[in-house]
Amino acid sequence: MSRLGSLGAKLYRGEVGYDFVGKRKFWYAVSILITITAIAGLAVRGLSMGIEFQGGAVFTTPKTSVSAPQAETIAEKAAGHDALVQELGSGGLRIQISNVDTEKSDQIKETLSRELDVVADDINADLVGPSWGSQIANKAWTGLGIFMILVVIYLAIAFEWRMAVAALVALVHDITITVGVYALVGFEVTVGTVIGLLTILGYSLYDTVVVFDSLKESSKGATKQTRYTYSEIANRSINATLVRSINTTAVALMPVGALLFIGGGFLGAGMLNDISLSLFVGLAAGAYSSIFIATPLVADLKETEPQMKALKRRILAKRAQGGDGEPQPAGATAAGAAGVDLGDEGDGAEAGSLVGPRRTQPTSRGRGRGRPSGKRR
Repeated sequence: MSRLGSLGAKLYRGEVGYDFVGKRKFWYAVSILITITAIAGLAVRGLSMGIEFQGGAVFTTPKTSVSAPQAETIAEKAAGHDALVQELGSGGLRIQISNVDTEKSDQIKETLSRELDVVADDINADLVGPSWGSQIANKAWTGLGIFMILVVIYLAIAFEWRMAVAALVALVHDITITVGVYALVGFEVTVGTVIGLLTILGYSLYDTVVVFDSLKESSKGATKQTRYTYSEIANRSINATLVRSINTTAVALMPVGALLFIGGGFLGAGMLNDISLSLFVGLAAGAYSSIFIATPLVADLKETEPQMKALKRRILAKRAQGGDGEPQPAGATAAGAAGVDLGDEGDGAEAGSLVGPRRTQPTSRGRGRGRPSGKRR
């Protein structure tokens, strides 16, 4: 078995684990700092909106000997404001200029033909009106709002409202960070960016639901035992699904990273950056939020309930008295837990769903000491 597979098995059985929920205040502080940085970048620098949202013209030229920086200078002089130039694989150029009408477009086309030494008829000019861009933006926001509402309704029905609230906070966290990175990096926001942004919400939600499902099963009968608090049960659920979350995220990030760093960086296919950056940042933020934000937040909300507060008091009191209330290493799940002693007589069969298999010797209550069974010879 590989090291990662062995680690995953140990996490699942509860032999090792990291106290994610116990250190949640630290991770909350990290997330708040990242979010504030993203919001500050958005407020100071703003987003570089593409012509799909602002309106303008895109000129595609045939093969030319003029470099992209030179063409950018030429286009900016012709248009009177900033231009974005990208080199194409064919040797041509893609020149994007915002806020250009039809008359101005014809003038720029003639200038480009003369300065780039290409035939004017070979330059393809596409105009995009600002009204079309505003329609796309409004539909994107509408789609995002509907998605959020449906997510909250589904999670409230499938799990509970606390998990729905935690998932919503995690999704807003992921969107804010992704948009903030776009503002800080200065990448242009296009329709591809919006598509990537909506796509990452699904990935983020998937990771969160995996942990929530494990937590839902593990917390059945939580109030009928006195070994684990709800926060400890939540932490064990995170550890049990940790390797799965890491593997899923790593596999998803590899092709997206190739698009972003190789396709957009080394090969110069700048248009790939529109969607790949939002996917890359969003996938990483989604995996982070499902582990460090969503589940700890559920634990905080859940432990405001009177029965969970009472459970925590009983467990802490039992541990203070030296009773058998010491938690096992974080990471175990509900699988295969039937018949495991929870250290509290009369807890009921349901309480056994809280812990995974442990390497302990079975206890024999009511049997003769030193005999393998309760029968008398």
